[in-house]
Amino acid sequence: MNTSLKRQDYHKYQWTVRGFVCEISKAALVVIVLTFFFYRSAWAALPLAAVGFFFFRMESRRKLQHCREELNRQFKECILSVAASLKAGYAVENAFLESRSDMRMLYGEDSMIYAELEGIRRGLVINITMEELLEDFAARSASDDIMQFAQVFAIAKKSGGNLSEIIQTTAVLIGRKIDARQEIRTLLSGRQMEQMIMKLMPFGILLYIGTSYPGYFDALYHNWQGAAIMTGCLSVYLAAYVLGDKILQKIAMEME
Repeated sequence: MNTSLKRQDYHKYQWTVRGFVCEISKAALVVIVLTFFFYRSAWAALPLAAVGFFFFRMESRRKLQHCREELNRQFKECILSVAASLKAGYAVENAFLESRSDMRMLYGEDSMIYAELEGIRRGLVINITMEELLEDFAARSASDDIMQFAQVFAIAKKSGGNLSEIIQTTAVLIGRKIDARQEIRTLLSGRQMEQMIMKLMPFGILLYIGTSYPGYFDALYHNWQGAAIMTGCLSVYLAAYVLGDKILQKIAMEME
């Protein structure tokens, strides 16, 4: 494909300057909080920077996953709009072009799907086939649903079948699949909130006891025995943190 038409690669998260600075600040705050609660020594921030980096990587993956889910949601509305245009008698290429106005009204011109449709429009202008444009989009999207649609579209084009009916049927099926996935994630959102509370609860307890009984934890700081105990506690906490996330991810995958 013409390199001038290459769009966003959804295999990696595209940071904005503001978003990057915000996440770096969050990672730094995590390091500061862990340093204060577990060691009360500025020197501990140096090895704990690895935890901050790990937190940054986890947040990057979480944001990338959210970006892909949003792209899938927008794509579902796009293909339903395309299916409606096909039913009204539009040619396939024109149906995709017409869907731009619907996507602009739903998500705005800064949305991912509008940018992709604009790329399709520019590609058609320079005589790139719809199959190539959709295949490129599917390859960049890292989405099974978009890949499936692109494959069905290419096969339908080559076979010369009823393209309008095939696309409408595929659009409905993919739309139902995406809706089901969104319902699952909505059901899991309550569990994610509970998990977040459990992650923050130990710090709340430590803060409450430390405030109510000043000096209660002094024996655990500034000596190697206390540092060893707190390192063990920190290791258990981090392991529980990671394990909790993995359990939720596995539940989501099994439900899908």
